[in-house]
Amino acid sequence: MRRQLVSGAVMAVALFGISVPYAFAAEISAQDELFMMQAHQGNLAEIAAGQDAQKNATTSCVKNVGAVLVRDHSKLDWDLKMLAGKLNVTLPGSPSAEQKKELAAVQAKAGSPAYDAAWLTTQDAAHRKTLALIDQELKGGKNAEVKAAARSARPVVAMHLDMVRGGASHAGKDAGMVRAGSGGHLAAADSPLATVGAAGMASGGLLAAVGAVWFWRARRRPAAHR
Repeated sequence: MRRQLVSGAVMAVALFGISVPYAFAAEISAQDELFMMQAHQGNLAEIAAGQDAQKNATTSCVKNVGAVLVRDHSKLDWDLKMLAGKLNVTLPGSPSAEQKKELAAVQAKAGSPAYDAAWLTTQDAAHRKTLALIDQELKGGKNAEVKAAARSARPVVAMHLDMVRGGASHAGKDAGMVRAGSGGHLAAADSPLATVGAAGMASGGLLAAVGAVWFWRARRRPAAHR
C-alpha cells in the first residue's frame, strides 16, 4: 500500500511539476507566429539600413543613428531567433520585398544631402510601423513569451523613433544599450500561467520529498510492522 502511495506521489510530480509548464509554453497562435516573422524582417531591414547609413550618410549625426540601429536591432534579433528556435517557428531569411525597395530608393541618393533626409524619413515611418506591430501583439497575442519579447522591444523601438522623429536626426536621444530582455524568457515573472506551472513544480517537489522519506522509513521497519 505504501509503495502504491509513493508511486502516486511520483506520478503527481510528473503531472504537475513537468507537464503543466511545458504545455503552457507550447501554446502559440497564428498571431504570435506572424509577429515573430514580421519583427524578424523588421530587424533585418533596420540592421541593413543602419549599416548603409554608416557608409553613405553625409552627416555624423545620421551615421551615429545608423550605428545605434545596428547595435540594438542586432540584439533584438538575436533574442528573437533564440525564442523562435525554442517555439519551432521558422523565420524568413531576408527583409520583405517592400523593405528592400524602400532601402534601394534611399541608396539611390547616396553621396548627396538628399540621402540623409530620405533615410531619416524612411526610418521614421518604419519605426512607427514596428510600434504598431508590437502593440498589436501585446493586445492580441497568446503566447506569454512572445508577448514578453514584444514588451521588452517596445522601449527600444520607441527610442529609435525619437531619434528620427519628423525626419530629423536626434542622435542625442540615444539612451545607450537598452536591455531588450532575453527573447521572452523573462515571461515567467509576468505570466499567470507560468505562476501555475511554478506552483505545480513546487508542490511536486514537496510530494517527492514526502514520498522519499515515507519509503525510507518503511524499509527500516521490521517486516511484522509493515
